[in-house]
Amino acid sequence: MPDSVPPARGPVLRAAVPQTDPGAAYAAQRHAIDAAIAGVLRSGVYVLGENVAAFETEFASWLGARATVGVASGTDAVHLALTACGIGPGMAVATVSHTAIATIAAIELAGAVPLLLDIEPDGYGLDPAELADVLANPPAGIPPVRAVLPVHLYGQAADMHAILPMCAARGVPVIEDASQAHGATVGGRQVGTLGQAAAFSFYPTKNLAAMGDGGAVATQDPMVAARLLRLRQYGWNHDRVCQEPGLNSRLDELQAAILRVRLPLLDGGNARRNAIAATYDAALSGAGIRPPQRRAGCSHVFHLYVVRTPDRAHLRARLRGRGIMTGIHYNPPAHLHPAYAGRVALGPGLCRRTEAAAAEVLSLPIFPDMTDDQVDSVADALRLP
Repeated sequence: MPDSVPPARGPVLRAAVPQTDPGAAYAAQRHAIDAAIAGVLRSGVYVLGENVAAFETEFASWLGARATVGVASGTDAVHLALTACGIGPGMAVATVSHTAIATIAAIELAGAVPLLLDIEPDGYGLDPAELADVLANPPAGIPPVRAVLPVHLYGQAADMHAILPMCAARGVPVIEDASQAHGATVGGRQVGTLGQAAAFSFYPTKNLAAMGDGGAVATQDPMVAARLLRLRQYGWNHDRVCQEPGLNSRLDELQAAILRVRLPLLDGGNARRNAIAATYDAALSGAGIRPPQRRAGCSHVFHLYVVRTPDRAHLRARLRGRGIMTGIHYNPPAHLHPAYAGRVALGPGLCRRTEAAAAEVLSLPIFPDMTDDQVDSVADALRLP
């Protein structure tokens, strides 16, 4: 249910501070983006042309992956990553309930069964202790767990130092959902290069954003990459002979051209997000509002700046009263959506910490094109009692 928000108090800013603003990014990059789009239109090649091929190479190089394969969306990226790694019917995939619905939808699109685990006591990633429990003691009534899908949520990596060894010991592949974490690192390595494959989304609000849907799968395994190239286009080989059932999930040539403009700007955009986060951190000092988790040995890229407070409705109303928009990611959690409630399997913790977080999390405005005045407006509002 939506929050019950009391009437706003205090002065209202003439210009609202949006929680995110894809239009501001376009305005800042308009000439380069317009030129890239015009180049595609002039080329007469609109599907799987030179921009898709070039972006796949450039993104793999930036990421440190052996290969990346462009697909139509982040949801398709998760689906096809699972399928390319041999995950499908008769198998369960362990992931979290505290994530976008797309994660769970993609598991079911692959024909597998989601097993939704709880989040960590002090963070929002998959709880390694509960994962260890279900790997050692498989839940009754569902197929065996044949893959683990950690979500690098909000721009912070999951606890891969704990997750990877326990999965390796049992021969269970790890497939990363890095849709919100372009540029986040674990021990100096980029997320998306740690598991057997990784899914990225280029939805317009992501750190690396298209101007429509788009996604990619990264992998270090050439056999997985070759299968992805088939799966995204009907299962065709180079001679357009169907080798296996596939689908139509091609990264659009126009979106690839836009992503090529934006990829060189990504590191700078992530640095700006971190600078904004530091300003918010300082404003929250002593405010009784829990700031975002920072995992030791990892870098955070602040796709979202998510605070936590038991008085969320009051904080949200106070910010709205000053023209500052916020978001809630995610409420309800996936296992309480009508499509999944009572149907999907839960881990032994029954996602209790997930439900508690869903009642308290609030996403503050953060995007690289925020002006200093906008950032200061949010920080000033956070300092108010």
